[in-house]
Amino acid sequence: MPPDDPTLQAEKDYLRTSRAALAVMREKTGSLEIASADPVNTQFLKAAIYRRMKELEDDPDVPLFFGRLDYLEPAEETFHIGRRHVNDDAGEPLVVDWRAEISVPFYRASKTEPMGVGTRRRFGFTHGEMTAYEDEDLTSAAPEQHSNILDAEIERPRSGPMRDIVATIQPEQDVIVRAGVDETICVQGAPGTGKTAVGLHRAAYLLYAYRDQLSRAGVLVVGPNASFLRYIGDVLPALGEIEAKQTTVEEMVARVKVAGPGPAAVDVLKGDARMADVLHRAVWSQVQLPKEALVVPRGSHRWRVPAYQAEELVNELRTRGVRYGAGRAMLPQRLAHAVLLRMEAAGDSPDDRVQDSVARSRPVKQYAEALWPAIDPVKLLFQLFTDADLLAEHADGILTADEQSMLLWEKAPRSAGAAKWSVADATLIDEIADLVDRTPSLGHVVLDEAQDLSAMQLRAVGRRCSTGSMTVLGDIAQGTTPWATPSWDEALRHLGKSGAHTEELTAGFRVPGQVIEYAARLLPQIAPHLTPPTAVRRARGELAITRVPDALDAAATTVADVMDRPGSIGMIVPDALVPAARKALQGRGLSFAVLGDEDDVDAHVDVVPAGLAKGLEFDHVVLVEPAGIVSGEPDERTGLRRLYVCLTRAVTSLAILHSEDLPEVLTT
Repeated sequence: MPPDDPTLQAEKDYLRTSRAALAVMREKTGSLEIASADPVNTQFLKAAIYRRMKELEDDPDVPLFFGRLDYLEPAEETFHIGRRHVNDDAGEPLVVDWRAEISVPFYRASKTEPMGVGTRRRFGFTHGEMTAYEDEDLTSAAPEQHSNILDAEIERPRSGPMRDIVATIQPEQDVIVRAGVDETICVQGAPGTGKTAVGLHRAAYLLYAYRDQLSRAGVLVVGPNASFLRYIGDVLPALGEIEAKQTTVEEMVARVKVAGPGPAAVDVLKGDARMADVLHRAVWSQVQLPKEALVVPRGSHRWRVPAYQAEELVNELRTRGVRYGAGRAMLPQRLAHAVLLRMEAAGDSPDDRVQDSVARSRPVKQYAEALWPAIDPVKLLFQLFTDADLLAEHADGILTADEQSMLLWEKAPRSAGAAKWSVADATLIDEIADLVDRTPSLGHVVLDEAQDLSAMQLRAVGRRCSTGSMTVLGDIAQGTTPWATPSWDEALRHLGKSGAHTEELTAGFRVPGQVIEYAARLLPQIAPHLTPPTAVRRARGELAITRVPDALDAAATTVADVMDRPGSIGMIVPDALVPAARKALQGRGLSFAVLGDEDDVDAHVDVVPAGLAKGLEFDHVVLVEPAGIVSGEPDERTGLRRLYVCLTRAVTSLAILHSEDLPEVLTT
């Protein structure tokens, strides 16, 4: 668009005015004086000011607004829609936050349902500089027009971490993003449908719409690995939200140091929901029934609680449904109250202070400890995995004899501290810890790549929002663990969210048509019940499949050929070929990072182990030896699902290089 276009120039001037107003807002926040004699209040206010300063940071490379709505009513008002609210000195809005109710028509208005809007304007930017605008007349009888600016933004090459999609949210995505805080939503999303971005933007929306509630209760984003979290880590801060925490399941349950995965078959068993019943038995078997009376000397008297009465107190606590630790804490008070009743029957008038004193006395504490001992979750699991008789006692009728033998260590470690725990073990320890003391609940949890979690891992996530809501994201077709969930109904049940609403996204905005159609050949074998994805982009993308004598050498050549093209490059290889891929690129003198390194998301070229590709995207993908990716998994279905993941990482071009035969399903 000509830079001297008067409308464009007026909008540029408005952008400069808005940036100046944002700078004033930030300056005023930074100049606030804290006057409080209470040091706690002082620290709280300092933290609040710091958060507000972070929210008001301006990045010149990121547009402050990306659209405009011209309302017909009331009073033909005009609103610029942006990433955060900006007002002038008089308090009048210059930019309206995309999450505000007034912004909804930007995403949902159409000619059939204009929602009171006459014109919707989109802005085009290059490196933060406004270069174009595009108006859509929603009152016109002409057919819906295609937005070139929208297409360009969706297909814009990426360098570095994932960016927000506030300028391109589609109507079906916006419905999910703006769902209420009490609603748990499961999103079954095909590759390129933006499910991860939708989940993150929902977290940002909830923090805006329900800030007081969620600031207290907390918001957590759970991803599959550290590289993925680095990849998505800038999205929420770019939207002005810095309060949401991010973690992986492994970090979340890290009560012990994890040495690595165990044998696949064993980890599958440890992830089975039946293990929850085994652990429940093991925990509550620690409670013993009294064999003798409780005797409490006090002054010249000796107060006696018969064994049968102490047993009644223990059984009453067990049937109340409290956690093991809560019952253990209440038992001394229950015993002390029984003593007080005897004191009153003898004519005394003890009060609550006497009861507390009796509960803390040595005889009561020792008696209660013998009946209801403390539990160390790590030590209890260690005992189960090293004592065949103990395991059989608690697993009887739940696990078969063969399954029990699988759980026992062939060579028992010297102690729980010396054991080499797996992620599956850590998840079981977390389950025991929750049986002992209730896990605190957050206000909202966003769980991405949920299809890859075992039943026990899903339980671990679910108990962290037992009183809150969730956004569950994933794709059954991309389930690449031996314990991957077979259905969302089952996954939601283990999360404790049965009956949650499930949305299916099938329109791919990022993966090109040629690529997604080729990858979809795998669906009849890996997830026949899913609706095949469709690409809505006009650009079909580039797909090249070439048989070569040396796939890694050819891949290095292909990477060199696309180095000068805009966007990121991912060289996806079977996990076993990562060292050889390093050498191939080093031999060409090419600069690269290996996914999993600290600087992986900032690299122009990444060597991507197939096992870490999930959830990421690259403008150009060079995929090496599809058959090797399949054979690197425990079974063919899991291998084909892993290949499906790898085939759908490309945004612009996909080059497949192989010396081995392609999997048969790709050749038919």
